[in-house]
Amino acid sequence: MATEAKNEKEISVEEKLKALYELQTVATEIDKIKTLRGELPLEVQDLEDEIAGLQTRIDNYTTEGQDLQKQVATHKVEITEAKTKIEKYTEQQDNVRNNREYDFLSKEIEFQTLEIELSEKRIRDAQASLAFKEEEIAKATELLNERTIDLNQKKSELDEIVSETKQEEEKLRERAKTIESMIEPRLLTAFKRIRKNVRNGLSVVTIQRDACGGCFNKIPPQRQMEIRLRKKIIVCEYCGRILVDPEIDTPSETQE
Repeated sequence: MATEAKNEKEISVEEKLKALYELQTVATEIDKIKTLRGELPLEVQDLEDEIAGLQTRIDNYTTEGQDLQKQVATHKVEITEAKTKIEKYTEQQDNVRNNREYDFLSKEIEFQTLEIELSEKRIRDAQASLAFKEEEIAKATELLNERTIDLNQKKSELDEIVSETKQEEEKLRERAKTIESMIEPRLLTAFKRIRKNVRNGLSVVTIQRDACGGCFNKIPPQRQMEIRLRKKIIVCEYCGRILVDPEIDTPSETQE
């Protein structure tokens, strides 16, 4: 613990500021690479989601279509059975012994006739629904093919950009890790929090024309002098960004 405390004291505020500024510079370069990729990663994700949705729709319609075909087959069997019964009842009518048996058979024939009509109606409804689903499957399949072509194109573009920038990005990320190891956890957490909350990703900014390089609000002369001395961490009172002087890359003339 004593050694750790000693190392903490050995790192001056100026060195901390320089490390933070360098980390910001590296982070900005990584941001530029991401900007180069633009919206392609999101477009690829959207297309993949849309394709998955279309495939699910096609699968659902296909399953429903298969069920409808089974229903049609079942109704056709019912019609055949009903016709067989009608033929049998009609033959039996020729051999009845009284009117009561004849009326009973007539009612059975009428019932089976209604069953045939009902089955035929169900077949027509099922076939109409099946035709609709087949049409929807065709539309979805056509759209799926178009989106697949779009996805392959977008992926190719993204892969090309990633391939061109991968090595550079890996080097930058390794450099960022090295710099982060030099910054105390409290400052690093503050840096990442600010970076996450600001639109342009700038946590550390220089003074530009007597103003904050992030929000462009004026900084009083006395405050500017304190920033140039590099004796303490100073943040913009308007946007909360860490402020450094423009000559942060060069040795401080005021360093004691």
